[in-house]
Amino acid sequence: MPSWVSARPGIIGPVPASLENPRCAFQPLVNLNTGGVVAIEVLVHPTPDDQPAERSPELDIELAVFAARASAEHETLLPLHLNLLARTVATYPAGVERLHHVLCELGRRPHELVIEVGGQLRETDYGELLDELRRLRAAGYRVAWDGGDVSLSLLLAAEVDIVKLDPRTIAGLPDQQRGLAFVEAMALFCRRTRTTLAATGVHTAAQLKALRGNRIQLVQGDLVAPAARRPTTRVSLAAEVSDVAELPIAAGPVVTEFLHPATMLSVEATADEVRSVLVNRPEVTSVVLVDENRSPQWSIDRNRFLLAVTGPYGHALHAKRHASRLADHPVLVATNSTAMDALHLSMSGSERRYDDIVVVDNSLRCMGIVRLSDLFRGLAEMKVEEAAALSPLTRLPGSDAVAREVDRRIVAGQIFAMCWLDVDGFKFVNDAAGFAAGDDLIRLVGRRLADSAAALRSAYVGHVGGDDFLAVVDVDDLVGFARAMLDGHYQVEGRAVTVSLATLVCAGGTVPGYREVSRLLAPLKRQAKALTGSSWVLGRPGSDRVDVLRGTVAQPRRSSASAPTGR
Repeated sequence: MPSWVSARPGIIGPVPASLENPRCAFQPLVNLNTGGVVAIEVLVHPTPDDQPAERSPELDIELAVFAARASAEHETLLPLHLNLLARTVATYPAGVERLHHVLCELGRRPHELVIEVGGQLRETDYGELLDELRRLRAAGYRVAWDGGDVSLSLLLAAEVDIVKLDPRTIAGLPDQQRGLAFVEAMALFCRRTRTTLAATGVHTAAQLKALRGNRIQLVQGDLVAPAARRPTTRVSLAAEVSDVAELPIAAGPVVTEFLHPATMLSVEATADEVRSVLVNRPEVTSVVLVDENRSPQWSIDRNRFLLAVTGPYGHALHAKRHASRLADHPVLVATNSTAMDALHLSMSGSERRYDDIVVVDNSLRCMGIVRLSDLFRGLAEMKVEEAAALSPLTRLPGSDAVAREVDRRIVAGQIFAMCWLDVDGFKFVNDAAGFAAGDDLIRLVGRRLADSAAALRSAYVGHVGGDDFLAVVDVDDLVGFARAMLDGHYQVEGRAVTVSLATLVCAGGTVPGYREVSRLLAPLKRQAKALTGSSWVLGRPGSDRVDVLRGTVAQPRRSSASAPTGR
């Protein structure tokens, strides 16, 4: 439970009479990839038994104003999250405008704020809410859906920046399969719509591992950083948190997963203003000078700047002049760039290879900065994870890596074929020729898979255990891949061995994720195993039709004394 503390009215302004004993606390939002705090949510309650459903829009605005003023007492450069009920935003636009004016008076610019919208709403107010959300985003605010009470139809209609999973959803993870399926679906939805997904109420390492398995990096909860009296910019992640950290996709994470809030000042800022920020905020590694549209114009590296202004005559030469005189052109990357792309771009310039990288959106607005140390660490961890996941027998990736590749193609809307290949009668091979001969056969199949992937380029192959192999290929390369695997001759001690191939062709939007693909492949594999000879069957999601492309229907055996031919 948060340790609620009373704010001091003498500092933050008069407390409205409608509030009874208002209290506030500050809850960090943590990026697990960087271990850094990326934002602070201001939590306010008028009384311990406050019920949001019964709160009037007027009181809701008073609470948000109180939170804004309370945060002004504790100066922080991190973005702030303020909470409003959906009913308030939809039915009380004058109150939202009042909150905007208060924030401006406090020196908080819209791009430094996230308005979290939650709670129940009448369907008749949907249109008004969507209109007001568009106004907020047009003014520069970021918007988040907060909690599980927001209608899914609203989520589809509104363009929001962040979706926060409700603590009630997180509480059942990882044991509740329906909850896990919902998290998977929301993660896929947010990746496709380029929406940030965050989880709240994370209290156990098992919950955290389930979230990281779905590539969710932003979390709130007592496990990573409890609510506190003052906003904190640093957290010390517990050992169990770092133990479950893993990088998301085989192609490498995107830069936004290592994002830190940028410290932005006007392009007209003086060197004295920049120096004041750097001296008072030791955690700030760079300052980005932006124009009126929040587009980066200059980047100031902490070390080089302080050396210039603190050297002989430095203060006299630079203090009252524009800080841009001591700045460099920013190193810019787009939000969809990979960590490796950003690393290559940064290392291309020898003089500034360790500068922070500025991340911009499609409108060239500054979204934050990425530090090289985070990229180095993240990519190193990715390589370690990849090595640990390889099959010791074939050195092919395991099922987790294949799952990430499948999900990547689904998110990209690609048409692809998922193939499941296995050896027929493999148990008999082991029983008759020994496990060493069986290992040699598995290595042979693995080498042919790897050779096919290298030749076709679009193919991604993996060894998921025993005699089971998976491959993801473009539809144009499917026939070539199948021929390479089925036309080859496999033998163990002079005895011919056949293989079975089951294929599911997935068009954009036909499957939600890897789990559903694997479920649909299972009956296709059984049909392929029921055929004689090296076999191949092909199906499609949503269709009962199965095409038999290789193999023949097995004939009943006349004698039980013959050697087993289990497939």
